[in-house]
Amino acid sequence: MNLLKSTLFFLLCLVTSQSYCQYTEVINSNRPGVSRSAFSVGTNVVQFEAGPYFLKEKRTPAAAYEASGFGIDFAARYGLLWEPLEISIEGTYQNDTQTYTSTYDYEYNRSNFKFFTIGAKYLVFDPLKNKLEEKPNLYSWKANRTFKWKSLIPAVSVYLGGNIDGADNPFTAPGVEGFSPKVMIATQNNFANGWVFVMNFIKDRIGTDQSDFQYILTLTHAVTLKWVIFAETQGIKSDFYADNLFRLGAAYLWNKNLQLDSAITFNTKDTPAVFSVNFGASYRLDFHKDKRPKVDNFVEDEENGLPNNLGNTDQKNAKPEPIEKRKKEDVDFD
Repeated sequence: MNLLKSTLFFLLCLVTSQSYCQYTEVINSNRPGVSRSAFSVGTNVVQFEAGPYFLKEKRTPAAAYEASGFGIDFAARYGLLWEPLEISIEGTYQNDTQTYTSTYDYEYNRSNFKFFTIGAKYLVFDPLKNKLEEKPNLYSWKANRTFKWKSLIPAVSVYLGGNIDGADNPFTAPGVEGFSPKVMIATQNNFANGWVFVMNFIKDRIGTDQSDFQYILTLTHAVTLKWVIFAETQGIKSDFYADNLFRLGAAYLWNKNLQLDSAITFNTKDTPAVFSVNFGASYRLDFHKDKRPKVDNFVEDEENGLPNNLGNTDQKNAKPEPIEKRKKEDVDFD
C-alpha cells in the first residue's frame, strides 16, 4: 500500500508540467477491446462502460473439462482535476459451470470477480500537444492523407492501481487474496485515414503467486464517423495461467454520448480452447467546461465519409482536428 501511495503522489506531481486537453466532443470508449488508451476522458466527465458476455471453454488433454457461462465487464472512469489525469474502477464478474469428463462426471459451479481494480492513469507525453501545427489542409486532399513520420511517435501514459481479490476465489491462484499492485504503460499512435494503434504493457498482481505479465496490441479503424472496427491480440504469461487471445469487433456511435459495441474472443490452443461473444455500451455524463473557443471538430471527406485528419483522440476511436483556413499559397490540387 505504501508503494501505491508513493507512486500515486509522484504521478500527481507531474501536473506541474504542461496540461494537454483530452476532452473530445463525442464519447471515446475503451470498449469493445480490453486495451486502455493513453488519453483520459477529460475533466469532469463521468463515463460508464459495461457489457455482458457468453463464453465456452474446452480442455482436451489430461484433466479434461468443459466450462460454459456468462459474465459482465464493467468500468467507471472520471477525469479528475487535470486533463491528463483519470481515475477508474474496473472489473469482470463471471458465473460459469465446469464439467470434468476425464475420469468421472463432476460439475463445479463458479461465481466471483475475475478481477476488480482501482487505479489512476496519467498522460506523461503527447506528441500532438501543439495542435496549431497539425491543422488539416483544406485545399489538398493528398496532403491530408500522406503518411507523416511524426505519427510514429506515440502518446504515452502510465497507470498505477491495485487489485482487490476475495478469499477462496475460484478464478485466482490459491492463496491470492487482498490487495496487490498493478502497473501499466499505455501508448497510442494516431495515423492518417482513421487508423489508431494502441499498446499496453502490464504487470499485474505484483508480489503474489499469480503475478503475470501481459501485452495488448489493438488496431482500430474508423470506417465512417459512426462505425469503428478493431482487431486485438492479448498475451498473458504467469505460472498460474498463460494464453494468447485474439479479438475482432465493431462499435457504433449512437450519439455523442452513447456508443454500442460487440466483439468475439478466441484463442488457438486447447488448454483450454476459449470462445466468447460480448455485447456492450458506453455512456458518459458530460460536465466538462472548456475555456477554449468552441470549434467545429469534424471535417468530413465527402467522397468516403471519413475524417480528413486525425488529432488528439481520447481513446481508440479516431477524432479529427479543428478547422482553420489556410492561405491561398497553400492550395494544392494534386
